[in-house]
Amino acid sequence: MNINIRRAEARDCARILELIKELAVYENAPDEVTVTLDHFIESGFGQKPVWWAFVAEETKADGSNEIHGFALYYIRYSTWKGQRMYLEDILVTEKMRGQHIGKLLFERLIEECKEKELKGMVWQVLEWNEPAIHFYKKYNAHFDPEWINCSIN
Repeated sequence: MNINIRRAEARDCARILELIKELAVYENAPDEVTVTLDHFIESGFGQKPVWWAFVAEETKADGSNEIHGFALYYIRYSTWKGQRMYLEDILVTEKMRGQHIGKLLFERLIEECKEKELKGMVWQVLEWNEPAIHFYKKYNAHFDPEWINCSIN
């Protein structure tokens, strides 16, 4: 299998949004994805992008390509640390899990942090998502039990 990790392009947004919906189903929240494709594209590739992403793309024997995963991030500011990468979502489609695609994406994010001289990467993981927690532990990730997530809709 020939997997290439590359920067996402506007033409990838429909597929990335499909994968985001797959992630929402996995996280038992299929009705929570309400962003439109147009808004998604504008937010990533308009005049003032607020997110960036990498995709994991397979080049098949017939020359066609298929995206099997993505990692989407934005830059947040920590008053204690400075600019940090916030990993919003990382997903490898269910049929392709176990092929080390997640590892390739995650390591590309780490490389991006270094290239941009960011002061680290932060993300969230659901407490019941044991496969993800196990994956992050391989990178010696710190799990902080003290903070409570808050939001306003």
